Amino acid sequence: MKKRTDFLVIGSGIAGLTFALKAARFGTVSIVTKAALDDSNTKYAQGGIAAVFSEPDNFEKHINDTIIAGGGCCNEEIVRLVVHDAPERINDLIDLGVSFDKKEDGTYDLAKEGGHTENRILHHKDRTGEAIQKALVERVRKDPKIEIYENFFAIEVLTQHHLGDVVKRNYPNIKCFGAYVADLKNQRVLTFLSKVTIVATGGLGNVYLTTTNPEIATGDGVAMVYRAKGTIENLEFIQFHPTSLYDPNIRPSFLITEALRGYGAILKNMSGEKFMNRYDSRGSLAPRDIVARAIDNEMKIWGDDHLWLDCTHLESEALKDHFPNVYEHCLSRGIDITKDMIPIVPAAHYSCGGIQVDMDGQSSLDRLYALGEVSSTGLHGANRLASNSLIEAAVFSHRAAIHAAKRIGELDFEEKIPPWDYKGTTHLEEMVLITQSLREVQFIMNNYVGIVRSDLRLERAMVRLEILYNETENLYKRSLISKKLCELRNLINVGYIIIKSAKNRKESIGLHYSIDYPKRAISEF
Repeated sequence: MKKRTDFLVIGSGIAGLTFALKAARFGTVSIVTKAALDDSNTKYAQGGIAAVFSEPDNFEKHINDTIIAGGGCCNEEIVRLVVHDAPERINDLIDLGVSFDKKEDGTYDLAKEGGHTENRILHHKDRTGEAIQKALVERVRKDPKIEIYENFFAIEVLTQHHLGDVVKRNYPNIKCFGAYVADLKNQRVLTFLSKVTIVATGGLGNVYLTTTNPEIATGDGVAMVYRAKGTIENLEFIQFHPTSLYDPNIRPSFLITEALRGYGAILKNMSGEKFMNRYDSRGSLAPRDIVARAIDNEMKIWGDDHLWLDCTHLESEALKDHFPNVYEHCLSRGIDITKDMIPIVPAAHYSCGGIQVDMDGQSSLDRLYALGEVSSTGLHGANRLASNSLIEAAVFSHRAAIHAAKRIGELDFEEKIPPWDYKGTTHLEEMVLITQSLREVQFIMNNYVGIVRSDLRLERAMVRLEILYNETENLYKRSLISKKLCELRNLINVGYIIIKSAKNRKESIGLHYSIDYPKRAISEF
């Protein structure tokens, strides 16, 4: 069965939904999402969204903070573009109904987070992502030009390969014609033909055992585009959030927002020492890569399972008012943050690399755009500055919609794409094959490709992942499509790219830290 749409949007976070709303003015839009429409990484973003909104802040300060946090690896042209466009994109969200917290005088209650030199984080309590997601979902559901396909899993993007051409990496002018999409409820595969395809599938945190990402974050977009011979870059830069709630029995890890440290909470080791000043003069408000490595080092030195985040010295009612989500969740786990220190550990949180795109969100595949966390725009460099991710998605979705709209009239559907081939496949009878392999992938990545790496660890990870890759590809070729099998396949692909990228990076910088290579000097930035 074939479906035709001008714009095929894969993913339903801030990037996908923002693009869909703006593109719907120029053609038909189909949103494909493998879970519910409101289930995305965006929904779980607590801290906020960064933009220059008042003095003494200015664009140059935000630009400088972003480049410093990124270890000098950012594309300055892109940083300037995003920072300058940010206030206008914030106003777009406000027009859609997003309510950001204000002070009594009516001005925005701007927070400060690690790596920022000024207060510039707009927020809705500690549920900013949820507020943005809710507003976008409400608008999308009301738009008559947008069709929504929930519980539909994009398996592969369509290129000349599906027309019988041999498409290799660096093949000139690869075009995207849509995607094969599994209808999970009815267990069938549909062929979505599109003039323009948007990959906005979010993160890949579940390649690691410990992550703040929801279960849906399995690197689907990166894996699909990689298999289609698109360009992937900088995937060695995986950001570990320094403070997730320690509980080895629960996945995903509950995120303790960085805004809490911006509000005055202090990191302490198990002996109660405020240890961060031994690592960086900015203390608990140093950039995430520095804080995560410091926590990792403290835990290894003393053999501890976790450290503490202390906010017991802060005024209790104001603390509960500013951070109701953190307060309520911790209380449900027996921790009163007004009286008890919070046990924390770093957890895989965000991918700074991904599908390489230009300043309009275009990938190396013609007619395919990548937006949000799945993309690599050049904004984050070697380490993302806190709260820069949501604004990046808003800025690039706006630009991509404008750019794609200008092309849509000259593009046609590729009718020669064949339907999905079911031949030789049967139902998978042993789900344990998938669950065991998934666990192995996550242990390999956690133990060998985590916060601190080495050549030996990376080589060991690659050897073990190669075995899992071969086993899973054989299983995939003889099995009918299932969500779990596709996710496992994607995670193995993503793990491979992370390891390969890390092996090629012969220096320690930002989120990639290897004991075998020296850290790049600040003077080189």
